[in-house]
Amino acid sequence: MSPDAVDVAGRRPEASDAREVSQERVDELIAEFDEERPSRRLGPRLNLAVNIACFGVALYVLRQVFDPLPQGNQFYLIIFLGAMLPLVFLTFRGRKRSAEARTKADDPGPLDWALAVLALVVCLYPVLPFLSGGFDAFLDRQGTLNTVDIVAGAALTVLLLEACRRTTGLVLPAVCAAFFLYAYYGGYLPMEWPISHAGMDFGQIINGFYNDQSGFYGTPLDVAASYIVLFTIYGAVLDATGAGRFFIDLSFSVFRKSRSAPGRTVTLSGFLLGTVSGSGTATAVSLGAVCWPVLKRAGYPRENAGGMLAAAGIGAILSPPTLGAAAFIIAEYLQTSYLQVLVWAIVPTILYYIGIMLAVEIDSRRFGAHAVDLPDRNPFKLLLRFGYHLLSLGVIVFFLAIGIAPFRAVVYATLVAAAFGLLERMISRRDPLDPESVPERFTRAMRTYAADLALALSGGIRSALGVVTVCASAGVITSVIVKTGLGQNLADILIDGAQALTDNPTAVLILTATLAAVAILLLGLAVPVTASFIIAWVIIGPALQELGVSPPEAAMFIFYYAVLSEVSPPTALAAVAASAITGGNTIKTIWQATKYTLPAFLVPIAFVITENGSHLLLQGSLLDALWATVVAALAVAALAVVTGGWIVGPADWAQRLLCLPAALLLLYLHPVTIAVGLAFGAAAVIVNLLARQRQKSLVKESP
Repeated sequence: MSPDAVDVAGRRPEASDAREVSQERVDELIAEFDEERPSRRLGPRLNLAVNIACFGVALYVLRQVFDPLPQGNQFYLIIFLGAMLPLVFLTFRGRKRSAEARTKADDPGPLDWALAVLALVVCLYPVLPFLSGGFDAFLDRQGTLNTVDIVAGAALTVLLLEACRRTTGLVLPAVCAAFFLYAYYGGYLPMEWPISHAGMDFGQIINGFYNDQSGFYGTPLDVAASYIVLFTIYGAVLDATGAGRFFIDLSFSVFRKSRSAPGRTVTLSGFLLGTVSGSGTATAVSLGAVCWPVLKRAGYPRENAGGMLAAAGIGAILSPPTLGAAAFIIAEYLQTSYLQVLVWAIVPTILYYIGIMLAVEIDSRRFGAHAVDLPDRNPFKLLLRFGYHLLSLGVIVFFLAIGIAPFRAVVYATLVAAAFGLLERMISRRDPLDPESVPERFTRAMRTYAADLALALSGGIRSALGVVTVCASAGVITSVIVKTGLGQNLADILIDGAQALTDNPTAVLILTATLAAVAILLLGLAVPVTASFIIAWVIIGPALQELGVSPPEAAMFIFYYAVLSEVSPPTALAAVAASAITGGNTIKTIWQATKYTLPAFLVPIAFVITENGSHLLLQGSLLDALWATVVAALAVAALAVVTGGWIVGPADWAQRLLCLPAALLLLYLHPVTIAVGLAFGAAAVIVNLLARQRQKSLVKESP
């Protein structure tokens, strides 16, 4: 191996400035920047106790899949929240610690324990006969809660907002508090105001939160408890079997020696690794720890490398077969199958990665990137030896295709991943000189593997704590909107604002979609993706549908902008975390991430502003979907030129500006605009070719 060589993981054999980031540092960055993961560093004993509790919750969730509780789904959700919420106060700290303090054990204090115990009591109150009279009696009091019911419901409301503050920051609890105040004081607003309502007293508000299916135990928490938790468990088990390592190794082996190979590797690795992590920020950090040394040696500036890592990480949430948590909520809200949501995501995913790959190719030329010497690994041999890691992903799609519910499909996929993991454990630890029989090897491997699986199950639950908190807290918002009719009122205000500027129906739709996109991005700067989607759906969804946009188009539009908020200036958590890995300037890294993801910011607009936009969600004939995809791909290519400054050769600003109207007109997906857009694009290419030819002539003529 040459002195400059690196192994498949991107490590150099000797220490250098391109050294791999330690796993401990990776965990710290994930805890700091990922809004939906625990951040407290527990001591060994308490950590073990929490893991045991999480393992018990995992078994409870898995049992519900095959043997649902006879008392019904709301009973299950009450028990589920009662198990999860106390864990939040034990695994999330109440206030931030210094960077030095984060490296030490951080066990909960007396207040944390008191909040955990109180959370357990008020969550389980509705099902405890000696407190509430029993579950049936509690349900019978719906609309007429007694004093103890109201006190317990109010306490749970405060506890959820505090838990939400610990997991996501102050903004979402503040939004929830604002909705609570609106519910209480909205009846005092002048009746001519569009957001006024009949008014609700304190008991009615708490009843809507605590004893109504539009509140804490509504669709968001149901989705979290029935789908999201199972997928986080699946991802944890997949990771425990070594799938993440295989995905990165496979990516390095596929793109071996070319100047754009490092960038292509990051892109493919991000797509594959996202199926394990389920988080854009976590994927960007984990990927950066391995790939940044290779990108650096290939010649990528720190900021461009960080932007690429963030874009690749976020792409994983947008991509089948394991989309982000909000995708399950889409399926539930629209009463459709999760497989259908996956189908809707296929073309946008293709367009997203076309945009990144084009940006990678352009950057490799702009920065003069060079090939990195990597060990020659045969991708076909890797697939033959470790391709079973991909099998469980196929199992999910297969079972969804034959009509199996997602929560069962993912459990079957988890079992497949676990079984192959055990087989791999037996094979990899086999000693050819040891005459040990197969049953003996199985028993020995099973003893150690069982502990690893138990840890993976508990890790899946711990990864879902933040999401569960957000989904339960969102019940405050959804309940208030349902009870007061605020969602429709805000939708009317949004449409009226667009109509005040123009009375052209097409222009109104474009303005409304643009304002909606900005609103979702701004909302996503402050709250996690799941909460952003829930809030935007109940407010912006009706506005778009009122203008003729179909529910699938509106839902996917909102979903994509909610996800893209993680790479949107000025916060862009995924990009900030990636800059911590590369050591690049944070602001410049954010803008580079925006450059890589720009096509994804504009493509969702095409879903809603024209009838042909539905073809991008594979609605309509195959031919319609094909031509719409090709045209949108050309638009993405034009956008890549705008941001990258390269066509056949370097493109000046005049050529780049020609590509901007080309992209926008192509994305409208109408025959006339397509023709004009193609003309702009062709003009940019011709001007670039002429400039390139002129440059070559000058070089030849120069002495």
